Amino acid sequence: MKPIKLNIKTKTQQYPIIIGSNLISKVSQIAKNNSVNFKKCLLIVDNKVPNKFILKIKKSLKQKKIYICLFNAKENNKNFIIINKILEILLKNNFSREDCMISIGGGITGDITGFAASIFKRGLRFINIPTTLLSQVDSSIGGKTGINSKYGKNLIGSFYQPNIVISDTQFLKSLSKREIVCGYGEILKHSLIKSKKFFIFLDKNSKKILQLSSPFIEKTIYESCKIKKKVVEKDEKETNLRKILNFGHTFAHSYEASLGYSKKLNHGEAVILGMQTALTFSLKVNILKQKDYKLIINHIKNLNLPISINKFFTKMHLKKILFFMLKDKKNKSDKISLVLLNKIGSAVINKEYSKESLKIFLKDYLRN
Repeated sequence: MKPIKLNIKTKTQQYPIIIGSNLISKVSQIAKNNSVNFKKCLLIVDNKVPNKFILKIKKSLKQKKIYICLFNAKENNKNFIIINKILEILLKNNFSREDCMISIGGGITGDITGFAASIFKRGLRFINIPTTLLSQVDSSIGGKTGINSKYGKNLIGSFYQPNIVISDTQFLKSLSKREIVCGYGEILKHSLIKSKKFFIFLDKNSKKILQLSSPFIEKTIYESCKIKKKVVEKDEKETNLRKILNFGHTFAHSYEASLGYSKKLNHGEAVILGMQTALTFSLKVNILKQKDYKLIINHIKNLNLPISINKFFTKMHLKKILFFMLKDKKNKSDKISLVLLNKIGSAVINKEYSKESLKIFLKDYLRN
């Protein structure tokens, strides 16, 4: 299948997302074709990425001076310690703004690479090679970068668009079923907030997509990216419309933080649980109709996706969950701002609820 190209145009940057198979053997050529020229590059590599892929990328960059920083991509490592380590390599080896950083990994790797790229000499070139389905359809698009703190997730960061995103579907074959499900959570989210037609396509072809069958997986990545592209182009800095991309995420981020970002619950699973909670809350406050609610919940159940927060939380976790929800960066007052669904393909933003009303809802929702 021929590579698919999707151009993103924001106020600060114009760049392509290239989707296809075996693209990593042509990284240097893709960079040149898109006017991203450099002599030196620092590869920030998630140490879980199979070495055969790294060798292909290095071979394609053989004309460049290559430095490598291996990174243990866990939420707990998304901090200033790793940022300082990266900056030290760049400074020690006299990188200029004309040189390049290349992220090879999932969303965590992309976040820290992009953040380091944005603050080094106020910005150097940045190529993102997302290796997970989750990062290919979500975090690699839109320029959000950042690290975590003890107060919550992604509270320190910047908006910094990449120069190119290279989404090679080869990487997906090395992922576990659990990691594919993670990416599917964000794909499902995009359909729910913006496209009933895409949701119907997913409902019909989800099993083929989860098996990474071609051309279904490529079409799914493309359609998912297209939805995020339209949102990001209209609202790069998340002042209004872009908030819809946070559907389910206020709950999801608080679930992750409440468990200390443990392996029990990864980001994609948390997003699916967060969406399910937001759907139930949308129904409870009479924003979403029962018919659409059932369609979505049945879709999640039929695929055996994570459905019950009671598997992870009890009423004992309530205080902690609410603490992190109150710390969410979308809040503008002492109320909690939520993105809710009013029908498949349409979300509502800036719905504010008191801590007390969410406490009552979650209390009924959680087991003893």
